[in-house]
This record gives sequence, C-alpha cells and structure tokens, in this order.
Amino acid sequence: MLNTKMIGNKIAEARKKTNISQAQLAQRLFISSQAVGKWERGESMPDITTFNRLAEILGVDLNYFSESFQSAATETTPVEPLVKPSDELPSGKQEKKLKWDMSRGNWVDADFSELKNLHEKFSSSNMQRCKFIGSDLSGLLLKSNNVDSCDFSGSDISSSHIQGSNLVNNLFKDCSLKETEFSGSNIDRCDFSSANFTGTEFSKSYAKDCDFTGADFTGAVVKSGGFEKSTMADVVWNRTSFNATYIADIVFDSTVEDCSFENCSFKKVTFQNATLINVFFKNTSLKRIRFIDCQADRMTYEFLKQGNADLTGISLLTPKGGNE
Repeated sequence: MLNTKMIGNKIAEARKKTNISQAQLAQRLFISSQAVGKWERGESMPDITTFNRLAEILGVDLNYFSESFQSAATETTPVEPLVKPSDELPSGKQEKKLKWDMSRGNWVDADFSELKNLHEKFSSSNMQRCKFIGSDLSGLLLKSNNVDSCDFSGSDISSSHIQGSNLVNNLFKDCSLKETEFSGSNIDRCDFSSANFTGTEFSKSYAKDCDFTGADFTGAVVKSGGFEKSTMADVVWNRTSFNATYIADIVFDSTVEDCSFENCSFKKVTFQNATLINVFFKNTSLKRIRFIDCQADRMTYEFLKQGNADLTGISLLTPKGGNE
C-alpha cells in the first residue's frame, strides 16, 4: 500500500524546490488548492494520471514518488514556463515531448497566435476573444467548449475533432479544416471565408448566419445537420454529399459537380447562375428550390424532373458543354 504521508512530503519538497505555491500548482492541475494541501498533509493522494502531470510540473521522474527512490541521488529541476518544455533533462533520460492538456480552462482575451505543436486537448473550456492567428492546431480535440469571438485566421485545424461545442462570432478565415470532424456542434455567425473543408465531416451540426465565401467543400460529408441563412458565394462543391440535411435560405452560385442530396429538406433555396453536373437527388422534395439562369447535364436534369422541380430556370448542357 502506498504511504500517503511519504508521498505528501515528496510533493511538498519538490514543490518548494521549484518555487511555486500550492495555489499555483493547483492552477496548473486544474484542481483546488485545498486538494494540494490534503496531498501534502497525507490525507489523500493524486490519481495515476495526475501523478504523470505532477512529475512534468515538478521536474521529477515518476520514480521520485516511490518509497525506494533515493532523494539524495537526484535533485528536482526548476520548472520552465508553462508554454515551453524544459531543456534541462536528468542525466541518462531520453528527451520526452511535453504534452499539454489545456482543458477545463477559462480563457479570456488570451493571445495564442502562432502556437505550434499543440496536438492535444482543449476541452470543456470557455474561450472568449482569444487569438489563435496562424497557429498549428491540427489534431486538436475541442469537446464541450464555448468559443466566442475568437480569431483563428490562417490556422491549421486539420484532422481535428470539434464535438458538442458552441462556436459563435469566430473568425476562421483562410483556415485549413481538412478532414476535421464537426459533431453535435452549434456554429453561429462565424466567418469561414476561403477556408478549406476538404474531406471534412459535419454530423448533427448546424451552421447559421455564417460566411463561407470562397470555401472549398471538396469531398465533404454533411449528415443529420443543417446550413441556414449562410453566404455560399463562389464555394467549391465537388464530391460533396448531403444526407438528412436541412438547407434553408441558401444560394448556390457556382459549379456543383459529382454531389448528392439524399433525404434532404429544402426551404428557400436558390441555384443562381450555377452549373449542375452529375448531381444526385434522392427522396428529396425539390418544390422549394428555385433555379435562375442555371445549366445542368442530362442526368441531373432527369433527377430534377423526377423530383417535380421547376425546370423553367434551367437549360440543358450538351455533351460538349453547350446548351440545348
């Protein structure tokens, strides 16, 4: 059985050598200072995952907390700032990449611009008016977050997971969101102009009053969610699939090619000056779609006709690209 008193003494000793208070240690661990006090008095002890983080913060090896560890043989090293791993490593130890978990934080007016190599968690946090301009946030997990009025312009957020989050009034201009997954999230009044959504999946997520001007949705998948009252000017629609999606107050004004709309619900949707090529419609009512000065290939035209769409605003493309 672990000796809680011994472990408490070791935590206190290492903390004092690194010259941080109980409150500062608690803040880095996202716990209360009272909990740290209980550890040091031997009334309780950290769980195994917290031991790993403690070792990183206090600059010690995990073996430091064992009874067999000889404290005279190894001394603790001062802790570097939170945003930079220590360059000083114990003799004989291989360099380890420091992993940050910035979850459960309240981040207001923080500037994380040009942040690199995070690749970790940022979950259950409240972020307001923060800057992440030009940052590398690829592989990020954003779960159950409230993100309000933050600027991610020019950042790499590819291969990330944004789950159960509320995104409001944020800037994602020129961002790479390739193969990112949005699931169960609310996206409201965000600017995604010129963003790259190649291979991105939207699942049970709703985007309303957003600006997607010039965005690239090549190979994107949208299912069980919706787009409403959003700007879609000059968007790239190629191999994009919509399944069980609610689409309202949207104008498609560019080429829509090799795309599919299955079990979708449309309301006040307009295709204007658009070219539709190999576009598939299934189990979808097309009566609420308006076509203005559009062109369509033969297959797409037949799908629209079978769906009782109003074809008066569509001219038929010939195989050579002309109109019939």
